[in-house]
Amino acid sequence: MKKTFYIMRHGQTMFNVRKKIQGACDSPLTELGVKQSKGAATYFKKIKLDHIYCSTSERACNTLEIVTDYRMPYRRLKGLKELNFGIYEGESEDLIPDYKTMTTFFVDFGGESTNRLLERMVHTCTDIMEQANHHIVLAVSHAFACIEFMRAWTDPTEEINKGIPNCCIFKYEYEAGKFTLVNVIRPDGITV
Repeated sequence: MKKTFYIMRHGQTMFNVRKKIQGACDSPLTELGVKQSKGAATYFKKIKLDHIYCSTSERACNTLEIVTDYRMPYRRLKGLKELNFGIYEGESEDLIPDYKTMTTFFVDFGGESTNRLLERMVHTCTDIMEQANHHIVLAVSHAFACIEFMRAWTDPTEEINKGIPNCCIFKYEYEAGKFTLVNVIRPDGITV
């Protein structure tokens, strides 16, 4: 039986505005981040979610609470956290190498590899969808986490080139241990 899995990036944060790397570290949602989350809420208003999850980062929790209007209990999972950038946390985004060359770049600086992030995301999301009564699920995560999860099932290059803005929503179908990307909903396509 096919199930539906939505995974989305959190709303804009102070570090996003200041162009700072935030993986394991955190910063609060901005006013725009709250507005983006409310926009995503309009998308989910007519969708009957049966379970919701987010990473343990406050920016993801706050986004999820706004998107679901605090109407459901949720679980925070470490497996949905962003890539750990090691000593690059809090530094300028200009220091992030090109996506195609960053596979193990941060490992030498106390961070994690993109392959490890991919494995963590696939394991976590598969565990979520294999649970009983999980038919339509939303998880709030992070940009690189969403990209690496996508890379497990399809080439993410086209979507990366289009951009992965805050509150970008990825809709997948899940069946027999595999996820199929159905649609990418960007905030500019959502009316508030």
